Amino acid sequence: MGKEIATDPSPDRSVSPQPNDVPPLEDVPKSRWERLWPVIACGAGLFSDGYLNNVIGSVNQILTKLYPTQYKGSAAARNVGSIAFAGTVVGQLMFGYFSDHYSRKWSLMASTIILIIFAALAAGSYGGGTVSGMLAALTAWRFFIGIGIGGEYPAGSVACSESSGELKAGHRNRWFIIFTNVMIDFGFVVSAIVPLVVVAACTEKHLRAVWRISLGLGVIPPLSLFYLRLKLAEPEQFNRESMKNAKVPYLLIIKYYWWRLLIVSAIWFIYDFSAYSFSIYSTAILGVVLGGSAPLWKNFGWNVVINLFYLPGAISGSFISDWIGPRKALAYGVSAQAIVGFIMAGAYSKLATSANVGGFVVVYGYHPSPILKQPNTNNTNLPIIRIFLSLGELGPGDNIGLVASKTSATSIRGQYYGIAAAMGKIGAFVGSYVFPIIQNNAPNATRSGQDPFFVSSCLCVLSAAIAFFLLPDIGQDTITEEDGLFRAYLRENGFDTGTMGSKKFREARRSGRGGDGDGGVGSEVKGVKRKS
Repeated sequence: MGKEIATDPSPDRSVSPQPNDVPPLEDVPKSRWERLWPVIACGAGLFSDGYLNNVIGSVNQILTKLYPTQYKGSAAARNVGSIAFAGTVVGQLMFGYFSDHYSRKWSLMASTIILIIFAALAAGSYGGGTVSGMLAALTAWRFFIGIGIGGEYPAGSVACSESSGELKAGHRNRWFIIFTNVMIDFGFVVSAIVPLVVVAACTEKHLRAVWRISLGLGVIPPLSLFYLRLKLAEPEQFNRESMKNAKVPYLLIIKYYWWRLLIVSAIWFIYDFSAYSFSIYSTAILGVVLGGSAPLWKNFGWNVVINLFYLPGAISGSFISDWIGPRKALAYGVSAQAIVGFIMAGAYSKLATSANVGGFVVVYGYHPSPILKQPNTNNTNLPIIRIFLSLGELGPGDNIGLVASKTSATSIRGQYYGIAAAMGKIGAFVGSYVFPIIQNNAPNATRSGQDPFFVSSCLCVLSAAIAFFLLPDIGQDTITEEDGLFRAYLRENGFDTGTMGSKKFREARRSGRGGDGDGGVGSEVKGVKRKS
């Protein structure tokens, strides 16, 4: 075969054929629904990430209107929007460890319970009856929501990728993307629609109810998945390759995966640096663009329009990832986004006019020109918005999680994925502070709009180069191939791979019903190399 599945500073690895007494994942006797529903149950929880992270933009807008002196410009205004990122990093690292060392299923259940509890507490934030106390309580609950969201990444997405290996070859990437990144983007859309509907129903005379209802509805997504997840079994690949009953050789793991993890983490950091920091400020900046007198429903309506543009790229990208592979899809998508970003930065002075407010919404991270006080519904530039946001989802949005979930061995995938995803959230956290600094230090209003877009587009170019030249190709069977390569590497370095796998799987292997005595499924893959 001679196929190369990685490019990093690891030594060459060649291994021999997969044993015939352990069936490939797609040949395990299961119905179509039995194969698909674990993918849905594991991955769809990321809808909560999209909803709970994005709805806070609308909540911030409402709190600013309700408490103009206590909230606007305060530490609470900064922390309520960004503190969930800190919690998410903690959750990603913590649950990454738990999902590898204990259980994918019960790590997922724990994150689900955390989301249900703290989403409800955030909606009911009280804090002793004072505004400052209420804001402090909301900030605290948002941190714990972040921990629950963080658990969805290494537990949910990783289990989703492993379960997708049981689906038909040629369709695995799209199902993973549809129930991970598309779910996040769908959460963005719903989180924009809900405040719009609630404020229309309650009117602006009852904004205290609006923000609490908008946050409280965030309980529904994890609650709706609770039963499905309770009925889940551990992914078959995890049962075969887990190290939870073995002494984990961390030094060997670091030597084997450090370079690849660095590459994946860098791409994720760059993507979230721009994507999340832009989205969290969208509602507030639109309020400035549309004018201080614009009703909230109009502001929220434009926010719905912005978020809808994520979906075409995310959905089409799920198919493209299967057709050309995640590495090329990521590199080509982010390259095209960089080109559009440079064009938009150059044309900012034309976009930032009242006649082109439809085009201006794409640059929602910037201070508008004073002439934007009177909005206009001319939407001639909406195709540009659609292209820019959709390309971001088609490229890194769809594929970075897929790359992170399929470029490491199953036995350490939770921690590997958790570290890479945590670097992404750190990028989002840094971006949410860096972009306002870039804006505030610009010499004029036009440069305040242009400079962040130039920065973002340059980072897109860097991300594309890293992806194209340094990421491995990822095929339909990369998970089992990678497990085989990793087992061979461990054996060559004196590690007893017979200790890998769940107790039930090892007992079956010893009784002659599966495995080769010192390896499990995918323990050997003929002719596949890991090239230095």
